[in-house]
Amino acid sequence: MDTSKFKTDIFNLFDKKWAIVTAGKRDDFNSMTIAWGTMGTIWGGAEKGKPILTVFVNPLRYTYEFMNKNDLFTVCFFSEKFRKELLLMGSRSGREGDRLKGTGLTPVFSDNCVYYKEAETAFVCRKLYQQTLDKSLIPPEIAAKYYKPNDDAHRMYIGEVLKIIEKA
Repeated sequence: MDTSKFKTDIFNLFDKKWAIVTAGKRDDFNSMTIAWGTMGTIWGGAEKGKPILTVFVNPLRYTYEFMNKNDLFTVCFFSEKFRKELLLMGSRSGREGDRLKGTGLTPVFSDNCVYYKEAETAFVCRKLYQQTLDKSLIPPEIAAKYYKPNDDAHRMYIGEVLKIIEKA
């Protein structure tokens, strides 16, 4: 799908929809539920900018390892009807076993990455940039809410949107 044809309320997409980020390949991948992210363009100037999707992953999460060692990742958005499944994906670690079996979600292996058949929308992204957030630059009231004093901050992954898959 041409990204210029994709229409959504990007300010509510991460807040109102349920989302999963996935990194890895057919035989070795991991997914986790996410609620933080952004969409937009970058590095364009007078010409068309690159369409991007940015996600934030805590270094304690198993998915963090997969995000770091793979160039591609996907972000899938689901309807409210999949709340129970996504709560399961967000409450247990992939280190502890196969959470996917308990969800009934169907992985699709395509474009050298993994997304989910049940998703309303799936974004296939290529990592352009990654950086760990600097906690000293986060407003104190936000840092106090989301981080313990010795916790590492989330890592930001900016991905160029290569493909958008929408459920018909």
